Amino acid sequence: QVQLVESGGGLMQAGDSLRLSCAASGSAFSTYAMGWFRRPPGKEREFVASISRSGFSTPYADSVKGRFTISRDNAKNTVYLQMNSLKPEDTAVYYCAANRDRYSGSSDSSDYHYWGQGTQVTVSS
Repeated sequence: QVQLVESGGGLMQAGDSLRLSCAASGSAFSTYAMGWFRRPPGKEREFVASISRSGFSTPYADSVKGRFTISRDNAKNTVYLQMNSLKPEDTAVYYCAANRDRYSGSSDSSDYHYWGQGTQVTVSS
């Protein structure tokens, strides 16, 4: 089992950059594929990015491709989401998630077994 705690959210201006972190406790972080999802106000949760166990595979949602970068440091049990050129439509609660069965991440939230509590990102225009 793994426990996930996100941090780094805040109130930003359009065009700003922000880095979210997700710290994992428990064993064998490197054996989990990880993902970032978000829930915009009044909308369903949506996929943002995922990363394979090794960090080699990193698919992104079209809405963030070229602006966001997911990475992981297995020695620190942490996954990151670097967000550049933020837009008001990036406003959401951001969640990290862990999948214990897959080598690569997934864009399907039902594939993930563990979730953090979320961190709020608000981008004003």
